Amino acid sequence: MSSRDSRFPALGPEGFLNICYREWGDRSNPQVLICVHGLSRNRLDFDALGEDLADDWRVLALDMPGRGGSGWLADKTGYTMPLYAQVCAAAIAHSGAETVDWVGTSMGGLIGMTLASQANTPIRRLVLNDIGPRIPAEGRRDNAAGFGSDPVFADMDDAVAWHKRHRAGFGPMSEAAWRRMTEVSLRRRDDGRLALHYDPGLAVLQAQALDRDVEQWEQWEQIRCPVLTIWGTQSKPLLAEDLERMQATGPGTAVLPVDGVGHAPAVAGERVIGAIRDFLK
Repeated sequence: MSSRDSRFPALGPEGFLNICYREWGDRSNPQVLICVHGLSRNRLDFDALGEDLADDWRVLALDMPGRGGSGWLADKTGYTMPLYAQVCAAAIAHSGAETVDWVGTSMGGLIGMTLASQANTPIRRLVLNDIGPRIPAEGRRDNAAGFGSDPVFADMDDAVAWHKRHRAGFGPMSEAAWRRMTEVSLRRRDDGRLALHYDPGLAVLQAQALDRDVEQWEQWEQIRCPVLTIWGTQSKPLLAEDLERMQATGPGTAVLPVDGVGHAPAVAGERVIGAIRDFLK
């Protein structure tokens, strides 16, 4: 089933922002799945999942502020978790669904946990892609390496080579997969050259306090919905000991390990997409 790109307005710190999203499936379907990307990514990471699930779900993949087709902020300190949660709450309201399922990669999973931990949450089932309530400082630094550097590429081959160097954590990929990942990561600047498809100013806040672990175990204890965690077994942001604690506390979690991959596994391929499909059903 073909996708369609749309927008809705969400209130931010500087007025209303245009939020871009990609949608699959019947708009009248009350069974809604919302997908949110990682720190430097965008809605196109969920193309394979949306196409696969479109017969049974209405799938909405969002661009967070400062990424993809969504608006940028003038004051870069406004890119915060409360803003992202507010935008996603607006997306849920925009969908018209009483309850939604959620797939979140890295940052998108943190947003999902934030919303799922709230009283009267509309989130029915939660899929976390390589993220949990604790992110060790080393994992935060590794994930933020090169973020906001705003490289400019001479051509597509140059961009592919950059992604192979800086996104090795996504794991072994075919040449076609590397090219596809690169293509969905780029925007064309006004001067015609290629750059990454996010606001480099996002790094202003991200660079702060990278020497400290992030711990949100109290939030984890407030989640009541079923959880599936996809885990890159070589991940630095999600360690094995923290995953074990997630299984034993709060809502608990089912786990899908993806061997040979770091942060974060691609939401693609029958093993990952099949596990998500079975869990949501």
